[in-house]
Amino acid sequence: MNDSRFYWARLISDLISPPVVWAVLIFPIAFREAHSQAQALLWGLTYGVLVCLLPALYIGWMVRRGSISDIHMRLREERLRPFLVSIGCTGLAWLALRLMGAPSVVPLVAISTLVQLAAMALITLVWQISIHAMSITSAVVATGILFGIGPALLVSPLVPLVGAARLKLNRHTPAQVLAGMLLGAVVTVMLYAVAVA
Repeated sequence: MNDSRFYWARLISDLISPPVVWAVLIFPIAFREAHSQAQALLWGLTYGVLVCLLPALYIGWMVRRGSISDIHMRLREERLRPFLVSIGCTGLAWLALRLMGAPSVVPLVAISTLVQLAAMALITLVWQISIHAMSITSAVVATGILFGIGPALLVSPLVPLVGAARLKLNRHTPAQVLAGMLLGAVVTVMLYAVAVA
């Protein structure tokens, strides 16, 4: 799909992809909770490398081998192995952050990611929903919970923008995009509610 009419949608899909969203989200949270910049960077990089970089490298390797059509895994059948790798790496991130003594909200980000990935993996067995929509919605909801309504409103236009990009590229139906948004919002609210209960 090299048509210039789709350029903006491809750009949004690449720039606001799940690994990028999760990598960007962890750093403000880590810096808010840490006693030093070095501590925050260590937590952020631990999460970023394990949750975002390693699974992305695996997907890139699978694309290069021809096992996956492209990095956004357009076919449902292509998604299961990358989800399993991501789940394993995210579990390691949660364990590493706990062992580092990070405050509970930092490993909670890893748990939130882990639950969403596990839900996506299960759903992928029978249907395909938008992980792009899920991740950006989760990030906006988490921003509201942790930093307040103002910052959440500031980033909230990214949710419909990502949804529109995925629809423009014909990667998902409206129902699949809405299901992704719903899953991202519900899982995030439930986990943070349990954490503060």
